[in-house]
Amino acid sequence: MTGVHPNGAAPTPTAPGLLVERDGPVLVLTIDRPRRRNAVDLATARLISAALDELDSDPELRVGVLTGSSGFFSAGMDLAAYSATGERPVDERRGGFGIVGRPPEKPIVAAVEGPALGGGFEIALACDLVVAGEGATFGLPEVKRGLVAAGGGVLRLPRLVPRNVANEAVLTGRPLTAARCAELGLVSRVVADGGALAAARELAAEIAGNAPLAVRASKAVMTESALWPHDELFTRQEPLLATVRTSEDAKEGARAFVEKRAPRWTGR
Repeated sequence: MTGVHPNGAAPTPTAPGLLVERDGPVLVLTIDRPRRRNAVDLATARLISAALDELDSDPELRVGVLTGSSGFFSAGMDLAAYSATGERPVDERRGGFGIVGRPPEKPIVAAVEGPALGGGFEIALACDLVVAGEGATFGLPEVKRGLVAAGGGVLRLPRLVPRNVANEAVLTGRPLTAARCAELGLVSRVVADGGALAAARELAAEIAGNAPLAVRASKAVMTESALWPHDELFTRQEPLLATVRTSEDAKEGARAFVEKRAPRWTGR
C-alpha cells in the first residue's frame, strides 16, 4: 500500500486523496485534496481507514502522524459530494473520515496547519496528540449548515474541555485559535506556521523510541478506563497490562537500565 522512503523523500500517493509515507517506525498520512480544502469524501475515508489498518497490523510501525496538504488540515466532510448524492464519508469499519469511530490502537499525532473545521476538528479530536501551527484554527460550524457535529464533535469535545467552553464552541460554531486550544489542553504543542509536521514527526519519533507493547497498552487503558466504574479501575486494567509486565521488552528495559544503555525493543 505504501512506499518506503528515507527522510525528505516525497510520500507515495495511494490514490487521489491520500499520501502515505513510511519514515522508519512512523507512518505519515497526508490528506491531499487541496481543491476541496482537504475535505474528505467516502473514497478518501476508506483510504485513511486502510492506512490505519496497516499502522495497527505492521509490527515495524509504531506511531502514526496525520496531516493535510497545502496549508490546510481539513474542512471535514465534502459538502459538494454530500449535496450532489447524499454521500457521507463514513467507512464501514472505522466510521466517519476513516478514523473517528475506531481510531488506531497505536498512537497517532495530528499535525494541523490552517483550518481544522467540522470533521477536520473531529479528526484531530480522534488523535492522541495535536501539534498546531500558530495560525491554525479549530471549529465545529455544523450548526451553521443545518447539521450536527456527529463525527465525535458533540461527544468528544465536552469530555476534553470545560462544559461551557464546549457548549459555546458547538452552539455558536465559532472557531478556536491554536493558542486557545493549547490553553484548554486540546493542543499539546504550538509551533511557528509551517512547522507542525516537523514537530509532529519529532514527537512521534520520541514515542516510537519507547517499548511498543507498553505504549499500546498504555493508550488502551487511558482510552477504555473512561467508561469503567471507579471502584473497578485497577482490576479492569490488569488484563491489559499483565502481558506487558511479563514480556521480553519488560525484561530488556530493566536490563538496559542496569547496564546503562539504550534498550533494544522487540515488541515481544
